[in-house]
Order: sequence, then structure tokens, then C-alpha cells
Amino acid sequence: MMIGAHVPSAEPLAEAAKVRADCLQMFLGNPQSWRKPKPRADAAALRASELPVYVHAPYLINVASPNNRVRIPSRKILSDTLEGAAEVGAAGVIVHAGHAEDGVERGFVRWRKALDELEPQVPLLIENTAGGDNAMARRIDVLERLWAELEGYEVGFCFDTCHAHAAGEELEDVVERVLQATGRIDVVHANSSRDAPGTGADRHASFAAGKLDPAAVVDMVKAARCDVVICETPWETVADDIAYLRSHL
Repeated sequence: MMIGAHVPSAEPLAEAAKVRADCLQMFLGNPQSWRKPKPRADAAALRASELPVYVHAPYLINVASPNNRVRIPSRKILSDTLEGAAEVGAAGVIVHAGHAEDGVERGFVRWRKALDELEPQVPLLIENTAGGDNAMARRIDVLERLWAELEGYEVGFCFDTCHAHAAGEELEDVVERVLQATGRIDVVHANSSRDAPGTGADRHASFAAGKLDPAAVVDMVKAARCDVVICETPWETVADDIAYLRSHL
């Protein structure tokens, strides 16, 4: 099992070494921008690194939205992010599933159309989300329907422990239900939460300071049975969180 961290993007390999990460996750550009990521001067070093590199797509992306001003640029920046990820030799791109204000059924159609237009050179991993009405992957029952609608497409899944907590899911068996819905978990985001369960708030916290029992995080990581675990907890404490996972897995 590789245990890594989301790292600052200026010098990702050096930052990963500081926290003794086995793999790293990074942004290629501003996560709150529609602009195409610029080519990276360290692309060759990232490609050559022994550490697997994962890219998190911008937070603005919502390919399920009925709003053309959101959906169309979302498709474009997702395509740009996949292209940039291929340039750095990324092992995958992680993107939030988004939400459809006019109903998840229409969101399913928009997700299929988005995937029809993509030609990804690296794996695309859809992540469960913490909140939002008509969210495409907040509730496991909707996630199961989304996965059935995307049968035949090459997509993987990223499971976030904080998001499941914020969504109000029962954590004791949430991983088993996700696996039943998707058949796979490719990456685990191992995070605690600043907020109480069911609030829908996507606010990560360290294991020591969060509202989520650290033992529950460990149990979810074990149940996921995947090889890649990434902590997205605050940078000041992420080394401690990685060490905690190593000592308990």
C-alpha cells in the first residue's frame, strides 16, 4: 500500500519527500480557474519519478450541470487537465462528480456525453462528494445508478472518507456499499472532517483535530482494499497523518 499526500504544486517532488509520501497528488493549475494548465518545467522529472503522481482536477468542474456556462467549460478544462496529466506521466486524474440542479437523471445523460467527447490518455477517477442537492455521487444509491449509466466507459473511483462522513452515510459499512455500487475503489482520500456528520460540508481536518474517529478512517482504508491512499489533510499536519496510517495499517 502506498500512502501519500496532496502536496503544494510549486515543487511537488520536494514537498512529497518532506512528508515521506509514497505517492503524491497535485493541482496542475489554479483549482478555482477555467484556464488551461500551463506546461510544467518539471514535467520530465515528474514523469521519471518513482512516486506515482495523481492530479486533482479543478473544483469548478461540473459536467452534470444544466447551465451551459458551467457544463461546457467544465468539459473543456477536464479535457485540458487530462492532457496536462499525461504530460507529467500521471497515474490518474481525480474529478468531483458534480450535481444536476434539474435532477440526477439528466445528470447521467450529461456525464455520458462528457465521456463520449473525452479521449483520456490517463485514467479518470470520479470522486464521491460531500454535499449538494441532486449531487451525482453524494448518496450511495445515486452513485450506484450513475455507475450503471456509465457501464462501458473507462472510469475509476476515488473514495473520500471526509465526504462520506459529511454526506451522512453510515461509515461502518459505507465502503462495502460503495464497492457493491461501483465494483472498485482505485484511490482512497483519507481525511477527517472539521464538521459534524451529515452537514454536507467539504472541510477536511487532521486526524487529531477532526470530528471523524481516526480508527474509523483506518477501518475504511482497510475495507477499500486498494493500493493508493492519499491524505488531503492540512499541510501542517499531513506528515503526522501519514505516520498514523502507516502505524495502524
